[in-house]
Amino acid sequence: KSGKSCSTASWTKPVRPAHSQAGVAFDSTGTCVKFGIVFAHCSARCGRQASDSSGNGFVHHEKGRPLPQARGEAERVVLQAQGYPAQGKGSLALEVRELVERGFSRIILMGASGQRFIGAGLGSDTEGVRIEIFGSSGDYLASGIDGAELEVHGSGQDQLGQIMKRGRLVVHGDVGQTFMYGAKGGEAFVMGGAAGRPLINAVGKPRVVINGTCLDYLAESFMAGDPLDGGGFVVLNGVGFDPAGRVVELDSPYPGGNLFSLASGGAIFVRDPDRQLSEDQLNGGRFADFRSEYWELVRPLLEVNERLFGIPIARLLEHQGREAAPAAVYRAILPAGHKALQPEQAWVAH
Repeated sequence: KSGKSCSTASWTKPVRPAHSQAGVAFDSTGTCVKFGIVFAHCSARCGRQASDSSGNGFVHHEKGRPLPQARGEAERVVLQAQGYPAQGKGSLALEVRELVERGFSRIILMGASGQRFIGAGLGSDTEGVRIEIFGSSGDYLASGIDGAELEVHGSGQDQLGQIMKRGRLVVHGDVGQTFMYGAKGGEAFVMGGAAGRPLINAVGKPRVVINGTCLDYLAESFMAGDPLDGGGFVVLNGVGFDPAGRVVELDSPYPGGNLFSLASGGAIFVRDPDRQLSEDQLNGGRFADFRSEYWELVRPLLEVNERLFGIPIARLLEHQGREAAPAAVYRAILPAGHKALQPEQAWVAH
């Protein structure tokens, strides 16, 4: 199986091409094979209903065709994203919402080209809805989702997952500015890194794994309760891949400042075996021992992370080529309460 492949972040494993990571490939005739589904990559098939080898139905749809109606809970729709405007009337986001309302719980978007708000507006009764996105998706993807699962086969843009409440967001690449702004819950897994100000003003119980790093202001004003009592937290692994596809440590797990700035709840668990992070990078947070109870919280997410991206837990627990205990590899960053400085004070102090 060879030919076309889906875009990914530049640092992803070269030994595992994007089309194999995403479970998608094209044969010599342009036929796309995905999850046991075979469909011709051409408009002639649009609107035609069929079934895969397991008997589950699927339909191929594109802009301008009559909207199909799901014939059963297992039926899936492959939606060609070309031709839909970035937002507003007739947008791809509104088409996706309409398909969900028509009974489709599995939607595969092909050829996204910057369309915004994919997954937004689905409503609260969307647990079991899964949307996969190939191509170049736009800003605000997965905003406000409340039970649905979105998987981006490539990098995301700005403001993904803002005010997310429940569900899961998976990104096979990097994410842009203000990732998960004001998020209230759900799980998120990012194979790469995040730009500035991820998870600022998040509350409730979001639980997030970022395998790369962040530019700055990670989890500023985080208000996610006690992670040992159902609250939220962020796992920052600080790893990437070398040209041979091996997991390697980045130069720094977090090169920026204002880490966990002015936070009043939640926690950050950062992989920092060489103890590179310093108090100067905090603004209101404090380092704490990585307790066994924290590992019990983190391990299940890292198991999912391993299945999604092929980043073994055993490798994350290595230091200088040797197996190490979680407490020797990870550090906890917790709120420091009233000691937090206002950003202006912190700037003057330095």
